[in-house]
Amino acid sequence: MKTLATLSKIFYALVGILGYFFAGIYLFRSEFMPYHAIAVEKPWEEVDAGLQVLIIALMRVSGGGWLATSVAITLFFISWLKQKQTFFGISLVLVALAALIPTLYATLYVKTNSPANPPWLAATAGILILLLGLIFDLISHKKLEKQGH
Repeated sequence: MKTLATLSKIFYALVGILGYFFAGIYLFRSEFMPYHAIAVEKPWEEVDAGLQVLIIALMRVSGGGWLATSVAITLFFISWLKQKQTFFGISLVLVALAALIPTLYATLYVKTNSPANPPWLAATAGILILLLGLIFDLISHKKLEKQGH
């Protein structure tokens, strides 16, 4: 039971950290990602200046979305740790899925419609880790309830 509870904590924390990582990348890069260059079949320097502005703006929006999601995950995670209520774990999962599912969709869209290989595995891993965290959280809470705690 303690092992499952510990694993759920680790998995939830990993998803939040992953979100901060992607937020940092997309908020602070000065040009598009290497897989973007493969998708459009040209290096950043050959992309029209107006299109560069739009791409950077979209990257900033994506980074901002990941930052907001990660802050929400962090707040739910802290509340979940302090109050031990499943509500916070489920809220954390729903917020994270709201970001991870569209991310997976977008990366698979690029993968299937271009020669690029975007980080779809990271989104998939995030979803799996998140769901495992939820399953472990729910199982550990059920075991605690059976023991009368």
